[in-house]
Amino acid sequence: MDPSTAADSPPEVGLDFPREWIEFLDPADPEHLVRADLTWLTSAWTCVFGRGCAGVVAGRAEDGCCNHGAFFTDTDDLTRVEESVGELTPADWQRHPGTTPGRDDWTEPDTLTEPAPGEDAEQALRTRVVDGACVFLNRPGHPAGAGCALHAMALRQGRHPLETKPDVCWQLPVRREQEWVDRPDDSRVLVSTIGEFDRRGWGPGGHDLHWWCTGSPTAHVAAEPLVETYGPELVALLGPAAYAELRRLTEARLDAGLVAPHPASPRPVPVELHRRRPD
Repeated sequence: MDPSTAADSPPEVGLDFPREWIEFLDPADPEHLVRADLTWLTSAWTCVFGRGCAGVVAGRAEDGCCNHGAFFTDTDDLTRVEESVGELTPADWQRHPGTTPGRDDWTEPDTLTEPAPGEDAEQALRTRVVDGACVFLNRPGHPAGAGCALHAMALRQGRHPLETKPDVCWQLPVRREQEWVDRPDDSRVLVSTIGEFDRRGWGPGGHDLHWWCTGSPTAHVAAEPLVETYGPELVALLGPAAYAELRRLTEARLDAGLVAPHPASPRPVPVELHRRRPD
């Protein structure tokens, strides 16, 4: 069991275990190289908010992972969410101010990291935290239901929640890292790495979370692998051509039975991808 797991929360596997990665060029862009963690993307993980989630803060399982608010990745992210907030009604949002929400009603400044001695902390905006959780989190008993008001509004409107929520909220539990890499032949590629947002993804403080779902068998209960259930998000992160190639290559690896399984997923892995199942 992961030593980070609190004694009163569902168990988690350790953070270090064999993983299988795949690397390929984006068919739509020869300067875009994708590195993907197949062990994670073929796992049975799914969000269990409200049905087994133990929460990241002890005693507040109903908050899920919404206790610390969400930092905005850039101006586009902030602008998109601001437009969505303007569509929320008091029926959608428990903490709706009753008038047209201003940015100060739902954002506040914070520091991204602890600064080194003698250095200034890096400032950024995040969603406001009220009574220990994100301002958009409707509490149990609210007529619109518990959970993210932006998420629920998107579903009510027939949209995907990635269109309304902050980037970090819909990207979890996948972690995307991007960097330009100069290769020995003087060519240059943008490398997108797609992997598991485990406890380490939160930085040093991740080990202090009461519970984290990606390594817990409690959350590995989906009928299909993550590469399928998380399809819209992966398209948004990689582009449609790269996602299609990722699906094709994942199917081929599952057919060959070569994917190193995620230790939190059940045995045998009860997931199928286009009728393909590892042996």
